[in-house]
Amino acid sequence: MIIHGARPSPFVRKVIVFAAEKGIAAEVRTAGFGRGEEGYLNGSPFGKIPALEDGDFLLCDSTAIITYMDALRPEPNLIPTEAKARARTIWFEEFGDTIAQAAGQKLFFNRVVAKMVKRPPDLAAADRAEAEEMPKIYDYLESALPESGWLIEDRFTLADLAAACPLINVGYCSDGLSAARWPRTTAWLAAVKARPSVADALREEAPLVQAMLDK
Repeated sequence: MIIHGARPSPFVRKVIVFAAEKGIAAEVRTAGFGRGEEGYLNGSPFGKIPALEDGDFLLCDSTAIITYMDALRPEPNLIPTEAKARARTIWFEEFGDTIAQAAGQKLFFNRVVAKMVKRPPDLAAADRAEAEEMPKIYDYLESALPESGWLIEDRFTLADLAAACPLINVGYCSDGLSAARWPRTTAWLAAVKARPSVADALREEAPLVQAMLDK
């Protein structure tokens, strides 16, 4: 399998880690901003990342790709089968993809990516998101995290991976997540980042992120 995309993208990272957790061998090839190999350009007609190339099967969107991988390799089970746990896992993926990411990208794009793609940053928008939107997200996670430290079934699932990926990017350009105010959320995010599959992905993307921060 080939995963087309930029490693620092929360959506690309989510798929990379999900594949690693499932024991699915996948090669990552750089794509995005209208550039990429034929498999990406054909598989992602609207320029979304990541895109997946598995032989002649092409697919884009992280949720669709994860659904495909999960059907191919049901175990280990990262999407619970019990009805309520499964539904809550899907909710937390939606939360990560459309709520945490919507706020987090205002920080990461304007403080990090804009310089790389030579677009004027809106630093005021980043500051507002940091002050007004991110605390609400941290408050929600603080209230949702149980004593176990994992969001669903007292174990690492897609819920943790999807919710954490946007916050990892926020952490590259913000120190707003305070352990004093949000101790459970801080400990949970550290535990996600320490998981071998996530730690490996972060190690691979680190030079790319540093290059963007240095611009």
